[in-house]
This record gives sequence, C-alpha cells and structure tokens, in this order.
Amino acid sequence: MSTPKLLGISGSLRADATNTRLLREAARLFGDAEYEEADIRFPLYDADEEAEHGVPEMVAKVARQIDAADAVIISTPEYNKGPSGVIKNALDWISRAEVKPWNGKPVAVMSATSGRAGGERAQMILRGFMVPFRPRILQGPEIHLAGARDQFDETDRLTGEMYVKELTELMKSLRAMI
Repeated sequence: MSTPKLLGISGSLRADATNTRLLREAARLFGDAEYEEADIRFPLYDADEEAEHGVPEMVAKVARQIDAADAVIISTPEYNKGPSGVIKNALDWISRAEVKPWNGKPVAVMSATSGRAGGERAQMILRGFMVPFRPRILQGPEIHLAGARDQFDETDRLTGEMYVKELTELMKSLRAMI
C-alpha cells in the first residue's frame, strides 16, 4: 500500500490550540503518512451569500482535501457543553461544496479541553453532526483529553500514559480502516 494521506481538522483556531496539538500527536502516533491540516477559517455560512457568490474557494479546497485523504482526524474543543461553532460552520459549508467527500470516509473524532470531562459532550454532539454525511466514524477508544494544557510536554508530546496508549490504539484502528 502506498503512503496513506491523513487530514487533520481542528475545531479551534487559536495559534497554540490543544486540539491542534492533539491532532499532530495523533498523526505522529498514526505513523508513516502524508499529513496535512485543513484551514477552516471560513466566513459564517449564509445562504444568501452562497446564492450570490457560490461556495468560497477555501471551502471547496477543504472539501477536496477531505476527498483526497484516506482518513480524517477531527478534534474539537468544548464550548458551553458543545463543539465549537467553527467546526459546525465548517461542516455546514463543506456540505454545500460540489465534492461530497465524507461518504464512507474513515474518521477519528477526539476532543481536548481544559475541563475535567475532556470534551465528552462536544464529541458526542459532533458525532451526531456527522451522521448525515455517512462517514465511517471509529467508535473508540474515545479520546477526551481533560486538563489539556497540562497534558503535553515541551515538545508537544502527550505525557499521560493512558492517553498515549488509547490514542495509539485509535490511530492503529484508523489505519486498519483504510
């Protein structure tokens, strides 16, 4: 098999986002792969704007990236007991693109938050958001990185043995699903 293509989508836009760091650690633990991260700094979805100007090129690009990837990893923060508006907006826009990239796509979902539940509710809701697109979402192990700011060392590697073990297992399962 050729080198798999892995796409990471972070639901956080912050420069030092723990969700982006978690994606990069997941990609490292996945092993040999061509890894890239999607830029989902899309405008807010507006049907009038779409009708007048069409789907923005930046949205079409991410849809093509998803389509070209062998697997996708999504990591979301939890804001007010749900996933970020950024990830929901991205999913809404991507659903409007000409390319319908999600159907049958292997997807691993995870979350990283400062709270003690690690984004469990956000991840559950995000999984529900994905249902209409019919990807193949891995069911576990679930990665809910609690107290995320304190879970990485100075080289952005996860430090918790349990998290490393479970993330390694999730990435092994994702690789097997390709």
